[in-house]
Amino acid sequence: MAISSIAVIPFKWFTKTNFKLNFPLLHSKHKPTSSKPSTSGPGPRPLAEVAFRHLDVDGDGKISCNELQSYFASIGEYMTWNDARSVIGDFDRDGDELLELGDFERMVKGEEEEEEDLKRAFEMFEGEKGCGFIEATGLQKMFGRLGYVKSKEECMAMIKVFDVDGDGVIDYHEFLRMMT
Repeated sequence: MAISSIAVIPFKWFTKTNFKLNFPLLHSKHKPTSSKPSTSGPGPRPLAEVAFRHLDVDGDGKISCNELQSYFASIGEYMTWNDARSVIGDFDRDGDELLELGDFERMVKGEEEEEEDLKRAFEMFEGEKGCGFIEATGLQKMFGRLGYVKSKEECMAMIKVFDVDGDGVIDYHEFLRMMT
């Protein structure tokens, strides 16, 4: 079931501008092949709503501090009530200290926009557009465009710090780790 694939980066990174809650299926490029409406019911719910319903354990249409704490406990992360309150407070528009579906959807949309920004930034650093990695020369050129003079050796040293697989280049996943 899609719900069990929710992955979360620890809550200590939650802020209005740096919230990290990743729902892989929300970013899926897969779209239904048929545009015809389903005759078997109202149709599939948006994935953000499915994820929201998973976190809304009591089904009241709101995620409480206790529900957020429980979710984190279920994945092995400890979250205090005050931490949960702070996270919810960053996205709660009506001040009731509960996260409603609209609040949750805005939060997820912000994550999607941030991901698009990171993709564009990665593409700017690629030496050859669409190659899928950043080499020292691409990094050096980008620094030059930004007004910073860096040698190829300096750029190679920078890449080495974030090159997890040791292939001498930064792929998109390594770039994401570097940027977050």
